[in-house]
Parts: sequence; structure tokens; C-alpha cells
Amino acid sequence: MNYKYSELTKAIIGLSMKVHTQLGLGFPELVYKRALVIELKKAGLLFLVEKEQDIFYGNEWVGKRRVDILVEEKVLLELKAVSEFNNAHYNQIRNCLKAFKIEVGLLINFGNTSLQFKRFVNTNV
Repeated sequence: MNYKYSELTKAIIGLSMKVHTQLGLGFPELVYKRALVIELKKAGLLFLVEKEQDIFYGNEWVGKRRVDILVEEKVLLELKAVSEFNNAHYNQIRNCLKAFKIEVGLLINFGNTSLQFKRFVNTNV
């Protein structure tokens, strides 16, 4: 089945698998992020790391939200190095998609024996 930006998300997942295969388990999230950035560069993809977005409640500024990586200004990446995803991780990426007004996000976990990923769609864009 084809989803919006499916070719881009497929490429990102493939690069993430490459990182996971080469590094294996046990590193902090930051190490995987840096390795994925190297792979994104080699693939010629445009991306921003640690992009921040202001959060407003009504017209009042209430804080900031930061995303791990934003690829091609289309796909938001939240990276983890944990044994399993949990609801807090799901809520985090949903909030990021909403705050950044981005439609597609990938939650990627390098902390399991196999790379884990889950695709999220923000239908309110």
C-alpha cells in the first residue's frame, strides 16, 4: 500500500536499518542520531536537526517543542534507544506533528535487537 511520502519514509527506514546493523545495541540515542545524520547526508536528503517550534495557547507563547530530525520538511523523525516503545513516546510524536504542522512522522527505536519503527499521520494538517 502506498502512503503519503512512502518513498521517502522507506528510504529513511532503510538508512535507519543500516545504522542499526552497523552499530548494534547499547548506544545512547545521540550516537544513533549522529550516525543517521551521516547516512541522510550521504543519501543527499535535506534535513534539519533539533529544529524548534514555538508553542502557543491561544495567542500566548507557552513553550517550545524540539524534533530530533525533520527530513525534506515533510517527515518528522523522533528517535529512541529504548527496549520498547510506550504511550509516552507515541504522545511525544503526535504532539510534535501537531506543533510543527507536519503530516507524516516516524518513531524509530534503535534500542531493540531489531530496528523498530512506527509511522504516524497527523490528519489535522
